[in-house]
This record gives sequence, C-alpha cells and structure tokens, in this order.
Amino acid sequence: MKLKALFLNCTLKKSPETSNTDAFIDNAAKVFKELDVETEKLRVVDYDVKFGNSSDEGEGDEWPEILKKIKAADMLIIATPIWRGDRSAVAKLINERMDGIMEEANDENGQFPTYNKVAGVMVDGNEDGAKKAISSIAFDLSEQGFTIPVNAFCYYVGEAGPGPSYIEANADKHEFTNNMMLLMAHNMVHLAKTLKEKPYPTQVSKLEEKAESMS
Repeated sequence: MKLKALFLNCTLKKSPETSNTDAFIDNAAKVFKELDVETEKLRVVDYDVKFGNSSDEGEGDEWPEILKKIKAADMLIIATPIWRGDRSAVAKLINERMDGIMEEANDENGQFPTYNKVAGVMVDGNEDGAKKAISSIAFDLSEQGFTIPVNAFCYYVGEAGPGPSYIEANADKHEFTNNMMLLMAHNMVHLAKTLKEKPYPTQVSKLEEKAESMS
C-alpha cells in the first residue's frame, strides 16, 4: 500500500536560507521513506498565503495550491520552529486557513476532505515552548478532521535557556528526539494504512440533524 506524507515547513526563513526546521524534516523524511512512504516538503513562506479562514482568499492567494497537495496526501506533518515560546506565526496562519476545509463537506455523509487523513507535529527551537506548540497544532488538526495517532509528535529544544539550534547542536544524534521521531512515523503510517482499509463510517450530516433534534 503506497502512502504519501506532506511536510509543511513553517519557518520564517524563505528559501534558500538555512532552516533548522528543514534539517529536522529531512531526518524525519528518511524514516518515512524507510517505511515505503513517498514524502514531499514545502516552505509555506515561499508561497503568497493570504490571511483569512477560507480555502481561497481571492486574487494572488497561493493557499489553494498548498491545499491541493494536502488533499492529495495521506499524512500531513506540520513542522514549526518556536518563536516567543509558541508555534511560529506561519504555523498559526495555516491552521487558520485550514478552517476553510470545514465548509467542504461531501454530499455522501458530510465528512470533510481531511477525514481518513493522519496528522502529526514537529517542533524545533532553542527555547521552551514545544509542548505548547504541539498541543495547539494537534487540537486544530483534530478539529479540522485529521486523525492524530498516539505519540504523533517529536521535538528538539536542547537544554533550558537559549542555546544552539538543531543543526549546530547536531540534534540528529539526540536520542530522545530520534526516539519520538521513530514513534511518530511508525504510528502515523500504521494508522494511515488502517484508515485506507477501513475509513470512518461516521455520518456527519445525520449526526448534525440528530443533535438539532436533541437540542
């Protein structure tokens, strides 16, 4: 069963500037490839993504191009550096834009296009805030229709207080981070295969009607 994983790099640095988050993604991509998963990564800041909460904010908005790739993938990994103790502004922007997908329910059962897709989170930095960023992103993705497996996250922040970032710290050799990376990839791939074989039967539209009758 061939699967595809899409990494969204939420760095603030445009290509070709060196990105620690990019290096972190490259190491995760190797693990996914060992599991026979096709991978693709893109830097969101290389695209002109408008502010908003719809799937298309009009002329010049390049979010629809990214969204098309998300819909074509089986797994989505949001990778963000830490800024001011939280996810980057770019990560916040794309989670806001992802809200638009909740208006794209199908006619068959009312499920979003993200149903039966698996998501994970990667965070890197040289200061505190990884768990806060992970919890915010994971909640958003779950509400927007993605399935979050157990241990679907990994992070690197180094020692407490500002210090060397992922590349300078040789964090590709950091055992704790690598262990989480392996858990994330293996659990995501397992769940993606499971959902391919047995997708959610949830009748979203009918449950909405039932909720209305109960209220």
